[in-house]
Amino acid sequence: MNILAINPGSTSTKVALYDRDKELTSKSLAHSSRELAHFPSIVDQLDFRKATILEFLEEAGIDSPRQLDAAVGRGGLLRPLAGGVYAVNEIMKHDLHSGRYGSHASNLGALIADQIAAEGDIPAFIVDPVVVDELAPLARYSGVPEIPRRSLFHALNQKSTAKRAAHKLGKAYTDCNLIVAHMGGGTTVGIHQKGSVVDVNNGLDGDGPFSIERAGTLPPGDWMRYILQHSDDQVALMQKLTGKGGVVAYLGINDARKIEEIIQSGDANPDAAKCLEVIEALSYQIAKEICALGGVVCGEVDAVVLTGGIAHYDRVVNDISRRVSYLAPVMVFPGENELQALAQAVVEVLEGREQVQEYRG
Repeated sequence: MNILAINPGSTSTKVALYDRDKELTSKSLAHSSRELAHFPSIVDQLDFRKATILEFLEEAGIDSPRQLDAAVGRGGLLRPLAGGVYAVNEIMKHDLHSGRYGSHASNLGALIADQIAAEGDIPAFIVDPVVVDELAPLARYSGVPEIPRRSLFHALNQKSTAKRAAHKLGKAYTDCNLIVAHMGGGTTVGIHQKGSVVDVNNGLDGDGPFSIERAGTLPPGDWMRYILQHSDDQVALMQKLTGKGGVVAYLGINDARKIEEIIQSGDANPDAAKCLEVIEALSYQIAKEICALGGVVCGEVDAVVLTGGIAHYDRVVNDISRRVSYLAPVMVFPGENELQALAQAVVEVLEGREQVQEYRG
């Protein structure tokens, strides 16, 4: 069962070929700023990125899309929807092409998968896009009626990792209460209550704990005054929230590996103490968010699950664990694992264990 998984990012396209959920080969196809500068918009990159993926398939011994059983792309910015596997259809393609709900490189996942699938007469899918919205009614209240809270988070990895954690606990995902923290360039922390993510911070806009490149929830009065003082540069204001906020704002570094190297250098590096304090503050805020979500389910938590790239670092994992382990056992699944999550979900569909959902726009 050959499955092609596609995950487009701003300057790369991660792609992998699976036999069921066993990876056969994978590659991160880098796209230089010079190459991408030729395209007026993200959707104009479609043919270019598709061509690089077809080259990847040829290198892997796949001469025709007809040798595939399915193609699956990371879901992009669509209308809010429930989690699950969705067949790519005309309404979805229209919304992604037009950027009806926003323009992002992930929009290309479904479009590329669809074109390759059409050549091979095979199905094309997306799985758990960032717009998965299963919020409970109470979670939507912000305190300002005109600004309801929104669900935008690492749904693909959170859902997949939560299911892995449930399996390790010997329970069904739909029988568990799990708090999942995806920690990367952005951080999202969600409470998965009996199979639904009923509360989660909006990681796209930088809500919640601060992260490597997100400011997190700011003191509202101070932030409003800052906006009024700098209202002539709206781009810079948005970058303060996402892209240039968080750890990179404090340290000027957005590479966690480099930060850890500085910390381990100790007194030999004058920046070590500051780096350590910032990373401890990051862990502190994530732990606070986790503990707050415990109240959503009245403390009935089966496990706290840590995932994402930052979960590779024992310093962060241990600091968070000592603060939250009173809630429930802590389970760690480092990395994003998004391509594998895409393939696993499609296997569930093709083997009849999960139902395909229809996107209605």
